[in-house]
Amino acid sequence: MSDDLEILLTNDDGIDSTGIRALYDALSEHANVTVVAPAGDRSACGRSLSHEVEVDDHELGYAVHGTPADCVVAGLAELGPFPDLVVAGCNKGANLGEYVLGRSGTISAAVEAAFFDVPAIATSLYIPAEDTPFDQTAVTTDEYAEATRVTTYLAERALEAGVFDHAAYLNVNVPLPDDEPAPIEVTRPSKRYEMDAERDGAHVTLHDRVWDDMSPDSLPDPEGTDRRAIVEGRISVSPLTAPHSTEHHEVLDALADDYTEAVGTADH
Repeated sequence: MSDDLEILLTNDDGIDSTGIRALYDALSEHANVTVVAPAGDRSACGRSLSHEVEVDDHELGYAVHGTPADCVVAGLAELGPFPDLVVAGCNKGANLGEYVLGRSGTISAAVEAAFFDVPAIATSLYIPAEDTPFDQTAVTTDEYAEATRVTTYLAERALEAGVFDHAAYLNVNVPLPDDEPAPIEVTRPSKRYEMDAERDGAHVTLHDRVWDDMSPDSLPDPEGTDRRAIVEGRISVSPLTAPHSTEHHEVLDALADDYTEAVGTADH
């Protein structure tokens, strides 16, 4: 990786999180890294955007009192040198499946970069479910070792290899480190979706059931998906595009052609 490579680094866990520090330390050994990240935890905020945000100087760069999308816009348009690459992460917890692409702040930062025509990598760490509640699970710098290694590898090689001629951004999910580096599998996002809700008086609790079964023996996600790869101990790299593609259908064309006649008849 060339020292001339400019990287904008952001996340959604907040600028003081362990994951962004681990990535900053690893990437800074080989590139110029500017951090523009939320001042606090803004997980799962999607591409929510603010009209005005406060910005504080921080030892890593800039702490923005806003969302990851705010950070990317502010970083690319004003605060930092225009980068060759945007890196988002490393997120504490995996971002797997189609349904998280618009929900995750980490991925949304990469999508925002794509609209600026800047390639991006979003990196997340898969943490297997245990008895300890997820929000109380502490992750050490050493546990981000695999994530920092593969992100640095991709940042160093993907641009020159032409990866971003075919993908706007890479969604990377990484297992906890083992004795040997995990293999990379190029994947597609799982289509699995299992949300439900339960009402208790004036409150409705939303449940994400996708995580209830993450056993390799019973996992319903097929081969080739990000969820299957990560559960079986491989690094999942999904090459994705933004904006999302559209499909042109003759059926919709027919409805459009009939619109004025249909509503005109109804009005009379």
